[in-house]
Amino acid sequence: MQSRVCSPPVTGMVGFHIQVYGMIVWLDSENRIVFGIEPDDHAIYLDVKRYHAGQRQGTHDTLHRGVVSGSTRKIKKQKGTGTARAGSIKNPLFRGGGNTFGPEPRDYTIHLNSKLKKLARRSALSYKAKDDGIMVVDSIKLNAPKTKDFLSVMVNLKLDDKKTLTVLPSQDDNVYRSCRNLPKHRVMLASDLSTYDIMNCTNLLFVDNAHEVLEGLLK
Repeated sequence: MQSRVCSPPVTGMVGFHIQVYGMIVWLDSENRIVFGIEPDDHAIYLDVKRYHAGQRQGTHDTLHRGVVSGSTRKIKKQKGTGTARAGSIKNPLFRGGGNTFGPEPRDYTIHLNSKLKKLARRSALSYKAKDDGIMVVDSIKLNAPKTKDFLSVMVNLKLDDKKTLTVLPSQDDNVYRSCRNLPKHRVMLASDLSTYDIMNCTNLLFVDNAHEVLEGLLK
């Protein structure tokens, strides 16, 4: 496959280009809404923060004095000992006692408005477009799930040594299974793409009409 760089042929189109292999895709006024907006850094920050929060299990727990195993017998009289008062052996001051102010199970989920999440993804895509980090290929056809074949495609695209996210319009098991052993490459569906995924890669590789699917979701 031979590379071709698209530059706007008509005045009024977007002032940046997408590298295209095998097909021509112009960035016009319609997809400028997704790939050519003024990025909102705070929206990106909030959506990435939401993603990281969602990755936390929140199963951390400790034994406080009401849960730790032990007798509740008062171990010494209240007054006259010259030391601090203590109710039972489960007192946090004693060895083997309960934990004070330890973590408890909780849900770290952060909720954002859908418009804000769309704005964050559009902002991330616009950053990638400005940095020439987006490529489009007409198709990637693999007869069987072979890592060598997938890597040869990336070598032809000069993406073999770059952290690349390949975006598919629909499920393709051969492509997905072929890249699982490559540490710098990932394959995702356009419908599953998140702000973190976009920002966490150097290059985005859209296959077939994956960019159009994404435009339909973010408009």
